[in-house]
Amino acid sequence: MSASRRQKIIVWSALTPLALMAILVIVILTFDWNRLKPWLNDKVSQAIGRPFAINGDLVITWKRAQGETGWRTLVPWPRLSARDITVGNPDWAKAPNMATVRELIFVLRPTPLLAYEINLPTIVVDSPAVWLERLADKRNNWTFDTGPSTGQSKWHLDIGEVVLQRGNMALADAAEKIDLQATLDTVGDQALYDKARDGALVPPTDASAADASAPTASGDAKAGKAGGDGRYGIRWKAVGHYHQATINASGKAGTVLSLRDVNTPYPVQADVRVGATRAVIEGTLTNPAHLGALDVHLMLSGDSMAKLYPLTGIVLPSTPPYETRGRLVATLKKGASTYTYRAFTGKVGGSDLGGTLTFAQRAPRPLLSGELVSNQLLFADLAPLIGADAKPGKAASDSPVTQPADKVLPVAPFRTERWDAIDADVKFTGKRIVRDENLPITDLSTHLKLTDGVLLLDPLNFGVAGGNLVSTIRLDGKREPMGAMMDMNARHLKLKQLFPKIDSMRASIGEVNGAARLSATGNSVAALMGSSNGEARLLVENGTVSKFILEAIGLNLGSVVISKLFGDKPVQINCGVSDFAFQDGIARARTFVLDTRDAVINIEGAIDFHDERLALTIHPDSKGMRVISLRSPLYVGGTFKKPSVSPNIAILALRAGGALALALTAPVVMVVPLLDVSPGGEESQCAGLLADLKKRPTAPPPGKTYRDPAAAKGAKQAAPPAQQNPPRPASPTSPTINTPQYEGG
Repeated sequence: MSASRRQKIIVWSALTPLALMAILVIVILTFDWNRLKPWLNDKVSQAIGRPFAINGDLVITWKRAQGETGWRTLVPWPRLSARDITVGNPDWAKAPNMATVRELIFVLRPTPLLAYEINLPTIVVDSPAVWLERLADKRNNWTFDTGPSTGQSKWHLDIGEVVLQRGNMALADAAEKIDLQATLDTVGDQALYDKARDGALVPPTDASAADASAPTASGDAKAGKAGGDGRYGIRWKAVGHYHQATINASGKAGTVLSLRDVNTPYPVQADVRVGATRAVIEGTLTNPAHLGALDVHLMLSGDSMAKLYPLTGIVLPSTPPYETRGRLVATLKKGASTYTYRAFTGKVGGSDLGGTLTFAQRAPRPLLSGELVSNQLLFADLAPLIGADAKPGKAASDSPVTQPADKVLPVAPFRTERWDAIDADVKFTGKRIVRDENLPITDLSTHLKLTDGVLLLDPLNFGVAGGNLVSTIRLDGKREPMGAMMDMNARHLKLKQLFPKIDSMRASIGEVNGAARLSATGNSVAALMGSSNGEARLLVENGTVSKFILEAIGLNLGSVVISKLFGDKPVQINCGVSDFAFQDGIARARTFVLDTRDAVINIEGAIDFHDERLALTIHPDSKGMRVISLRSPLYVGGTFKKPSVSPNIAILALRAGGALALALTAPVVMVVPLLDVSPGGEESQCAGLLADLKKRPTAPPPGKTYRDPAAAKGAKQAAPPAQQNPPRPASPTSPTINTPQYEGG
């Protein structure tokens, strides 16, 4: 082979690759990329299982590499622009399209493709419009049918930053009854968007190699002006309905959403109103690609905390109107996020409230934990917790049940169907209780635990008149109807503190002790008391009671009884002892004795908590020659709402229920329900009357009937088999009190 021919081969061997590369570059630079649209539309449609189309121009231009080093700087970056994009809907959807985009622009780093990585430093979405829809059967249009999984793909998508420019969104959710329309607009420096659209605004590809002086999206976002605040570049609004409540929301967000730099916080601001509930937040979201962390100031207000459940999934009790302010810090992980509302302060009704609460996602139920403190707690603000805020003929807060006009006990049902949605471990302290001057409750503390639908208050401690009313209450929300166990003890309640404004009580050294153990079933306070079984005992000594005292605290029935027995003068009580057995909501007086200076008063009969009626007989036994205005028995009947006292049995309403038995010992009424009730000491005024009260009371499991063995034995001997299940007290038209009908406990 000649030398000239050999040289030609070498030259052509060198020039051919260069020529091919030149031809390839020319083709790429001059190629009409719109020819690829049919192929691209078809492939994407198959991938997502619904129509996809780029209806406008598909254009690729080339940009100089930014932030690269070495030979990578020689490889240009393609900038792709696709106009008028539509994403279709499933056949059942009302709207023809799920989404449209006026223009989608992104810049691609070519070299990472060699490592199966699609690296998009910047994406610009111009004027997106999204219509989201979900049917009542939970089918939705935002879940794509991508077909069966073929295993983990080698390819990895890495997006640097997202820039939004205008847009709107609509949501029609029949499953959650949400109808929402939202609009988005830009308020930042237009130069920032122009840089993003031109592909000149990209984040560093490698933080260690990036040129600190090079402009970045995050840096320009911070430097931009958005309504006088460089943090924000997007403004949004939303209106609609959630169930029957109106949604009205607005807010701002950062111009550029950084999905790669986990240390770049994304600013957010929102003011959201759903009905009477309002939330105002301002702070930052870190690592938004993985929802890494949230740190915002939160103001929360509404007319009842119970209404937060459908919005947050957190079970809270019914409350008066509230408003709180604090810092919400969250660590966001799929299925294991934690939200902490730190050092918040606020008001609930007329009470102040503060503390820290943490909501932690976990299996099988999330946990709400923390400590709450109220320095000044209005006693009236506790009423909605048990439905006691209902007025006659009207429903309580968040309750569909109307309170009967002739009933005293609350009928509002507990929302036990929500209890198994969350666990709770919360301590609450009410340091000072603001109440009516005649109500001697001073403070409150409790430890609430909710586990798998079972609510435990242990202890529930009220400071009362220099003593304590300590209870343990267990409510089993998993049962239907709900089961309850109550163990209550009152210790060393001072009579002079019960009535500090009554002159005759100031020198009193007496005190009240009592206890009760009850079980019950029912979904309201009225239902629980109407099915209660167990025992309750009470003791008061060295006290003074008068018609005036009873009238001063609103116990008009008691004042009538005292007036008929003793006139208007104060009555010195040496000792008062009561012992009630509860069966199916009927409290039968096994022992009820008042030992006064002038007489020994014995009371017998029953109180029906189910029908709220009274059936009691009062027998006064005069001491010596002291004159008592009435020596014959008194008959107490009527209802809790309208009790009656009469010496004439013919007009007595025999079926009854209420607190008259305890109203006779006025100091005791203030702490019902208060079982070792002995005050201690051999010299007690009540030593004789306590002889029958040595045995500590017990309560059967919820749903089972308490039975007094002694009474049951007597009933078996005195009554035929048909009397083993005693009926409720006789009807109001009955002419006599048939005391034996309460026997057989």
